Amino acid sequence: MLMNSDRFVAAARAQTGLEDFGSDSFREGLAILCESLSSEAKLNPFGEKALPGAIVSSLANRLRIVDWVKRHPGISEERIEAPVIVVGLFRAGTTLLSYLLEKDERHRPLLRWEAGASVPPPTPETLRSDPRIDATRAATAMVDQINPRIRIVQSEEPDGPTECIALLNQDFKSLLWEAMANVPAYGEWLFAADHRSAYAYHKRALQTLQSGGVRGRWSLKSPSHALHLDALGAVYPDARLVVLHRDPVVLCASVCSLITTLTRTFSDADHRSYIADHWTEMLARSIAAIDSFREAHPHQRIVDVRYADLATDPIGTMRRVYAAFGEELEGQALAAMRAHVDSHPKGRFGRHGYDPQEFGLDAGAIAERFRSYVERYDIPLETLREH
Repeated sequence: MLMNSDRFVAAARAQTGLEDFGSDSFREGLAILCESLSSEAKLNPFGEKALPGAIVSSLANRLRIVDWVKRHPGISEERIEAPVIVVGLFRAGTTLLSYLLEKDERHRPLLRWEAGASVPPPTPETLRSDPRIDATRAATAMVDQINPRIRIVQSEEPDGPTECIALLNQDFKSLLWEAMANVPAYGEWLFAADHRSAYAYHKRALQTLQSGGVRGRWSLKSPSHALHLDALGAVYPDARLVVLHRDPVVLCASVCSLITTLTRTFSDADHRSYIADHWTEMLARSIAAIDSFREAHPHQRIVDVRYADLATDPIGTMRRVYAAFGEELEGQALAAMRAHVDSHPKGRFGRHGYDPQEFGLDAGAIAERFRSYVERYDIPLETLREH
């Protein structure tokens, strides 16, 4: 199927009745994504329907945000101060940590439903009851029915925290598209692209969302932030960054399993060889980017968290995260985090097993490649089993 970017732009304008995208910063990424989807992704019939729908939805939300800001100029004065941003690594516990941060009522997470349907922004009264939540739940249920394994490998509630890629995708500089389809040309362009416009749009979206009255310190997460910390830091210079670390053999096997599961929803082709090469390299790039950023910004507030510590002692780990930022975990936040841990046992949707050999990966070679990383952060090694 041939994907046409101009057709998607026209469809979004027709759907919303709006014309102004704010800038053309999204157009190059959209055009390259369309070319890559057409020539490389090998979409199945469901993918040929779902991917265009996702693209048009992203463009439509961008149109609505730009229009809302024009009609409410005070939004540009909304302040976003010292957000807590979980920046990676992939499959190292970022979801659990983001859900724990959400339990602190002083925090303002980015919720899944509002990231894709941001206008009008939620109010304190509608944040957990907006009809858009049910619409998101229905869409999720449809995908889960087509591919039930998604619920096991990556579970997100419609009214729970989501990744920032759900906003960055609206500037078409986002790993969301690579998680949905195998698009090598787009992936290489994405890695080399200037992401400042995507983070500027990200901030404008957060300003819009909090303008409805649901404020607080933003708690955000996306492993992809690790690849573009300079752009993120330019927009959020006072951000508090959290980096998670885990045995790289497990990380590589887990992320390959995740991406294979997600992309199989939209393609029947066997992309495992590409996935193994690309996402192992993505881990290496992420580690190198974090190290480079730390060297260039020695005073940036960054706290490191080992997955093993988070998994075995989540509350103690969160105490250390808070302490690293000069705060104490107590009262409402502590009680809510404890309740979440008690009520969300690991594997409640099923067990997620993976084996690096399934993707042609050599565990010994991966361990050797990332040996210095493991030593630098004193990362406990794990036994590959069901996680």
